[in-house]
Amino acid sequence: MNTQAAPSVNDEPDALRYEAHMNSELAGFIDYEWRGDRRVLVHTEVLPGFSGEGIGSALARFAFEAALVAGRRVTVRCPFLRTYLERHPEYASISAPPRQGPGQD
Repeated sequence: MNTQAAPSVNDEPDALRYEAHMNSELAGFIDYEWRGDRRVLVHTEVLPGFSGEGIGSALARFAFEAALVAGRRVTVRCPFLRTYLERHPEYASISAPPRQGPGQD
């Protein structure tokens, strides 16, 4: 498979996820949930055959940039995205800790 091109990443709100495509083939996604006006980033998955192609990083960048542009905060539950956030402190201002109590995230 030739995956030389950069992935295209889009928000798919009906599916509650961001999706990355390479040559129109689904390459990976981030599942999210809404908690009030915050997105809780739950899980990132890169599909077999696309590992090492920068799909996870493209998804992370898209998710965090979308939050910045919208002036929203995100809560990160996904270990991959937590690591990405540690490596990219420019997104620290949009990270919100999980809420405590009923309906916590």
